Amino acid sequence: MADQDLLFHSGHRARLKEKFQSDKLTDSEKLELLLTYAIPRRDVRPLARALAKHFGGEYYVFAAPLNALISFPGVGANTAILIKLAHSLNMLSYTKKLQTEPVYRQNQTLIDFLRAEMSGLDHEELRVYYLNQDGMVFHHETHSRGTIDATNFFPREIAKTALNLNASHIILVHNHPLSDNTFSSSDINSTKELASIIKPLGISLYDHFVVTGNGAVHSIKDSIAFR
Repeated sequence: MADQDLLFHSGHRARLKEKFQSDKLTDSEKLELLLTYAIPRRDVRPLARALAKHFGGEYYVFAAPLNALISFPGVGANTAILIKLAHSLNMLSYTKKLQTEPVYRQNQTLIDFLRAEMSGLDHEELRVYYLNQDGMVFHHETHSRGTIDATNFFPREIAKTALNLNASHIILVHNHPLSDNTFSSSDINSTKELASIIKPLGISLYDHFVVTGNGAVHSIKDSIAFR
């Protein structure tokens, strides 16, 4: 029976690889296939499903903190490191695209990048991305780190940094770890203040995004209240 199980798992893994080469894997199967490289002699389908259920989906497994993955039953350090390595390489791909191509041509890449960067955080952060005149990201930084439901926003400090860096455009992004809400009135007012400060300096606000607790990414320029 053990030999039969081993043959089944071997055949199943081969089928997963074939489906990957044909671009036919589901998200669950992608996670399962990755786990096979860290756990060679075990059926990892139950583990893949358990991880996705616990963290809220396959995507959030990759965004989960390393320690949370290591402590999950059946994972361990090697598997957790492989998962985070895959996530890190994915983020590297996003970063290079945004550094070498204009953002306006990579809007979906930008949204995917911001979701991957911030949806796994357990506290609010406000990050700023500075773009050159060609619309490529050349510098970014965390403006503030806050609590589970709040963070600080200092428009004049951001404007000063943009001027010192000789930036042409600015992208803002913050997250709501526990909420699916979009922009608060405070978010909108502070963003308007920043836009009015940087406009005379020849710097434009490309957009302000919020990444919500369920992974949605909203643009402030789509908000009626911002117009």
